[in-house]
Amino acid sequence: MNAWVYAYRGGLVENRHRASLVVFGREGVLAYAGEPDLWAYMRSSAKPFQALALYLTGAVERFGLGEEEVALATASHDGTEAHVAVAARFLARLGLGPEHLVCGVHPPFSREARKALEGAGLSPTPLHHNCSGKHAGMLAAALAMGALPEGYHLPDHPVQLLNRKTLKDLSGTEPLYATDGCSVPTFALPLSRAARAFYFLAAPEEAPEGYVEPLRKVREAMRRHPHLVAGPGSIDTWLMERLPVVAKRGADGYYGLALLESPKGPLGVALKVEDGATQAREVLVVALLRALGLDPGPTPWDQPEIRNHRGLVVGRLEAHLALTWL
Repeated sequence: MNAWVYAYRGGLVENRHRASLVVFGREGVLAYAGEPDLWAYMRSSAKPFQALALYLTGAVERFGLGEEEVALATASHDGTEAHVAVAARFLARLGLGPEHLVCGVHPPFSREARKALEGAGLSPTPLHHNCSGKHAGMLAAALAMGALPEGYHLPDHPVQLLNRKTLKDLSGTEPLYATDGCSVPTFALPLSRAARAFYFLAAPEEAPEGYVEPLRKVREAMRRHPHLVAGPGSIDTWLMERLPVVAKRGADGYYGLALLESPKGPLGVALKVEDGATQAREVLVVALLRALGLDPGPTPWDQPEIRNHRGLVVGRLEAHLALTWL
């Protein structure tokens, strides 16, 4: 069976966005749509697993990091004042500053944050980058390992080798890697294997030895500080405030979910909209949650309207999901 998001303009379907997804439970793959073994880059959806290095290396204890810093390490954040403040504090605990981040600079995702910067006559800094927390986390792990912080973004740096091993251990498959938008390695796995990793985030007690407590602590940090993981109105934050899930968006149509509770028990989900359409991803995520028995109630992503530059409604997005259950 398949998963599609149709973009209607007037009464006709103008675009069809095809997706593949996998639902993983205690017994293995429970359901899928599209190609369950599609290799896809996890992009920012891998951040919860990259943040495990903060515990695996002892960085949390060494630098006195709290749950807010851990949550930001998993974040694709909106660059609000709160996000920037935690990122700056994170680096200060390491004795480092924004100049040590190699993520680059982009305007905040938050419209309000962008306007505030413009109104103050200021330019964005690396702290506003949505990956600044992840990069601070990698620097912390490097220092805790006794490795040089320089080059922490390179594939052969000890931090990146640890991250690759972590994903291999949790997925059961050696990941492929390439360079992400923020210059660190991004990892690719078959969707079925990525969903397995998210299952362990939902059920840490079943994870391989050495990962149980780190997974539990990262999950708790994200659940207790969902506003830091994304931002007001963002789907990750919105879902975690309402449902027993850990939700993590990734670039180019990727999404990962850990369902702590569902009618079928803990579940892990990996989803990829194959043409990378972000607007289609959110619509499909909500439809999938309902299909798995978690109803978030009315959401901003239920057949959202498509508007033109004048604000006129010219169409809508609609999910069409048919799961194959095993």
